[in-house]
Amino acid sequence: MNQSAPERVVVVVIGAGIVGASLAYHLASKGAQVTVVEAGAIASGVTGTSFAWINTSCAGIDPIAALRGGAIAAYRKLESQVPGLTMRWHGALSYGTQDGRVSPESILIDRSRIAQLEPQLRQPPEQAIYEPEQGALDAVAATHALLAAAQALGATVRTHTPVLRFTVRDAQVTGVETAAGLIEADMVVLAAGTSTASLAEKLGASLPIHASPAIFLRYQAPQGLVRGIISSHAMEVRQAEDGTMLAAEDYLDDAPENQPAAIALRTASAIRAELAGAEAIVPEFAGIGLRPMPADGVPVIGYLQNIKGVYVCAMHPGVVLAAIVGQLASGEIVTGEPAPALEACRPARFQAR
Repeated sequence: MNQSAPERVVVVVIGAGIVGASLAYHLASKGAQVTVVEAGAIASGVTGTSFAWINTSCAGIDPIAALRGGAIAAYRKLESQVPGLTMRWHGALSYGTQDGRVSPESILIDRSRIAQLEPQLRQPPEQAIYEPEQGALDAVAATHALLAAAQALGATVRTHTPVLRFTVRDAQVTGVETAAGLIEADMVVLAAGTSTASLAEKLGASLPIHASPAIFLRYQAPQGLVRGIISSHAMEVRQAEDGTMLAAEDYLDDAPENQPAAIALRTASAIRAELAGAEAIVPEFAGIGLRPMPADGVPVIGYLQNIKGVYVCAMHPGVVLAAIVGQLASGEIVTGEPAPALEACRPARFQAR
């Protein structure tokens, strides 16, 4: 849906995770007057429990291939523009996962090359998929960097400021009411992760976005155990600059043996079995992140149909797509011109039913 915007659009972005931060930065860089409103602290939602593997891989037919395909280039552009936004482009190895995920840059490599890339692997597989262009980032640090860059361009960030209601005039949202007062807006962007659906409900819109749990683990570890990203049948791990090891696991159920702390111990045993020198790793954090998952798995990005002045950005994988979505969605909001790569993501596919 194409909605025209004034020359200097006044935008309220609800949500200060990495998606909201990217939107705020890109909107401010395009001349918009931006206020970010966050119910909690910066990156206090799923952004803080993201494995943050930046990749373009997908299993099967990808309805957002054009969008996903631009994710890495968008981050490389941001990296050159935003002070403090640091990427680690060390590539990714995948083997034995049976998930069928590939990207156009996938390379099949043999055991000797695998051992060169990840020399601490005790038993390198015979073959693996190597994706050299992929990387990772500290999602929390990146969120802070994006918001700082947005503020340098004139944006305002209000944390611990929950949205109470919206002001509406003639079927057009005109502002956001918070405990601290009214914030007027030409456009309101709902980028609040799993809270996006409840915010849309306040406006009479039903969006089937549920909270999908995943396990996020962090370990104290010696530096140099993992050079890039390893995704295998035994573990999905990467290492930060300071040696901190990050791991991701599927959420199974709420049984005691499948609680995050128990999974952290099992995953630590798997890591020790897979990596030479990992005997001393110690669990530091184990938690559940709630990802905003649309019912059909496709991001929900675009204008609500039932009311003017509201733009939605809810998706998984949010960290992967944050840069490209911020770039494209901000263009739609500021110029009124639709981005073809976002056409499969429109909220209208649910609202028309």
